[in-house]
Amino acid sequence: SLLAHLPELGQRSPKSIAALAGLAPFDNKSGKLNRRSQIQGGRSRVRRALYMAALTAIRTCDRFKSFYTALAARSGSKKLAIIAVARKLLVVLNAIIRDKIAFA
Repeated sequence: SLLAHLPELGQRSPKSIAALAGLAPFDNKSGKLNRRSQIQGGRSRVRRALYMAALTAIRTCDRFKSFYTALAARSGSKKLAIIAVARKLLVVLNAIIRDKIAFA
């Protein structure tokens, strides 16, 4: 499903692949207003699939779980931490496909 909706996987940089999926934060600035960054745009089906995969990765993989707990404690937002795990998962998948290696 992910490769069908994101055929560029393995061919782009981590920043651009995150932007394609809509997981890259964009500044929300206008004039003197400077609001928190938010994710927007991108491919919604990919973003939804990665969100669900991130929830599973947090429960089953120690690397993602430790990253999630540290970020959730530091930022105070669990949802922000889940989105960060989804982005990290996408970057890892991009590297796995690009380098043709197994995840260990």
